[in-house]
Amino acid sequence: MVYNHRVLTIEQKRQFETEGYLVVKGLFTEEQLSEIDKTFEDISLQVIPGHFEPDLRQETNDPLKRYPRVMHPHRFNGTAKRYMLHQPVMDVLADLYEEEPLAAQSMFYYKPPGARGQALHQDNFYLKVEPGNCIAAWTAVDAADEENGGLLVVPKTSAYDIVCPDLSDSKESFTTHYVKPPKDQKAIPAVMERGDVLFFNGNLIHGSYRNKTKDRFRRSFICHYANSSATHIATHYRPLFRADGTPVELESNPDGGPCGVEYDTPYHH
Repeated sequence: MVYNHRVLTIEQKRQFETEGYLVVKGLFTEEQLSEIDKTFEDISLQVIPGHFEPDLRQETNDPLKRYPRVMHPHRFNGTAKRYMLHQPVMDVLADLYEEEPLAAQSMFYYKPPGARGQALHQDNFYLKVEPGNCIAAWTAVDAADEENGGLLVVPKTSAYDIVCPDLSDSKESFTTHYVKPPKDQKAIPAVMERGDVLFFNGNLIHGSYRNKTKDRFRRSFICHYANSSATHIATHYRPLFRADGTPVELESNPDGGPCGVEYDTPYHH
């Protein structure tokens, strides 16, 4: 099956291929974003074992205890599943892969004021998509910038091999892994407006700053996808889904796991 419907320009496709990432503006309407807002506002008030386990008492000193990330909301919430399979996103992915994309994971980050970021890492270390690669679609539900803990990308590291991570600084990162950028390559901020989507390859080194603001959340809806010609993925991500919602089973890759292992306590080393 040849993809020639091309929602992306040649320049956009080239940017993804050379830099490893691409921001596509306005893939979600304000009406759709409002539905995402409401869905995750409702989720934030409850405990959903295995997916979202907040400490609902108010006296915690770590904002991420009250607002941890939501893992795989598509497995318990129809709206989250529908937006994981959002057609404008799937169309971009089909152009990037030049084949049908399969949805593997959904996550929602609230990133409240004061929350730590996530140290630099590579996604396919966790997803283990083979052959091929995962691609993330990172949707800004709030505007994201350097102040409120927006995403950092290290351009061109999409061509860099997956490496074994080092230990991160637990004061700045809520996850334990850290991948050092290659010499002479710097992480740069991906400044985004609400409704923009950042696509990036599974080898690209990326992470995020701490949210330094007092009053701004940095909410994001993040999904990962695999190419339909892949045969293996880490067990944590099965089953995958076609655009029409039908499940697809790939072989299980024994390694891999959730995107980033969290520190048990705020300053656990």
